[in-house]
Amino acid sequence: MASLCFLWDEREQAVALGQRATIGRAEDNDIILPDETVAAHHAVIALENGRHVVRRLSNEGHIFFADRMVDSLALEEGMRFWLGNLEFRFSAAGGVPAAQPQPQPSAAEALDWAVASLAGARNAILRQMGRVIVGQEAVLNQMLVALFARGHCLLVGVPGLAKTLMVKSLAGTLSLAFKRIQFTPDLMPSDIVGTDVLQEDRQTGRREFRFHKGPIFASVLLADEINRTPPKTQAALLEAMQEHRVTTGGTTYDLPEPFMVLATQNPIEQEGTYPLPEAQLDRFMFCVHISYPPMEDEHRVLLETTRDADTRIDPVLNGDAILQLQRVVRQIPVSEHVALYATRLISATRPGTAGAPDYIGRWVRWGAGTRAGQYLLLAAKAHVLLNGRTSVSCADVREYALPVLRHRIFTNFSAASEGVSTDDITRRLLEDVPEPKY
Repeated sequence: MASLCFLWDEREQAVALGQRATIGRAEDNDIILPDETVAAHHAVIALENGRHVVRRLSNEGHIFFADRMVDSLALEEGMRFWLGNLEFRFSAAGGVPAAQPQPQPSAAEALDWAVASLAGARNAILRQMGRVIVGQEAVLNQMLVALFARGHCLLVGVPGLAKTLMVKSLAGTLSLAFKRIQFTPDLMPSDIVGTDVLQEDRQTGRREFRFHKGPIFASVLLADEINRTPPKTQAALLEAMQEHRVTTGGTTYDLPEPFMVLATQNPIEQEGTYPLPEAQLDRFMFCVHISYPPMEDEHRVLLETTRDADTRIDPVLNGDAILQLQRVVRQIPVSEHVALYATRLISATRPGTAGAPDYIGRWVRWGAGTRAGQYLLLAAKAHVLLNGRTSVSCADVREYALPVLRHRIFTNFSAASEGVSTDDITRRLLEDVPEPKY
């Protein structure tokens, strides 16, 4: 008789399978798993045409196989799949198979697996987002790099370029809690973080304050038109973006992991807006500029968005898989040579620093801080992994210099009068700052 093995309470359990068995947290299931990551009625395993097939029973009943989410899976001997955080192994042989010790992979094998997993996740996410987003490959790649590098993104573009749709599409590919906040001038910090509400206990009659969580308690947070709310409300995101926690009423609450903020901003309509403070800007890993699409892409957008088309996006990754891939990114080594190049690059943005070009003193008030160098290296690490490589070069650092530095260099009046932007300064620095000699 076929059987299903899984690890529970630090011991491998085995259950014999018949014609049909339901799996879930509720007590009316055939296989009861009191685990928070398992839905009340998660999946069913049934014998169909001589083969056992596992199917999801609810929207929360996600089935993961080979780093992707599936609605159903035909089981074969030795096949492994995940329900929530629990790993299952199917055996079609008679009797309950004994647990076999698994050989530990070498460091090289583990790294190869990580590279393949991250590259596969990138391709799967882009395929799903491609159902609703046409073109904008550079923007989507920067969003994915920020996701796997544990960073946040500020998307800047004129209205109608699908900034909000990109964020919602990315959230749709992740099996994570998603919330959207529309920033307005009357928005208060408590509308984001949450507030203490006086409630009465019906049994004891006692009254006490209980914290009601705000929309910031989500793994993916869309801050729509973030510059339309005053700095007091904008500051509600500072601790959350840096520490992944919030403090209110003297109590600190941890945010769910992973946690990512994707904010949008309109660069042309400045009436009734509040420019983001420098400290708030520095919390964003990337400032992504979204430009008008090419005519070919725009033509395709007009055709596909004005007809009845299937725009459903299927989740690809869950929270545990994302956290694991984020840890892999930080484990990629960077040579002293590449780190020194990143250090020289951010140092050259600061007026009065030895080695800074003359035009920096003429156009720049303040240069980039140390966090810019950290994000340059993290972006380069995530970039090489997403492209199937493990060696970080100076060229990979240059690849993300614009989105990392453009909102961390603050120009003066001379630059404004001469029409010089931070992008112009960054491009000149990339030409003028040489790579260190070996």
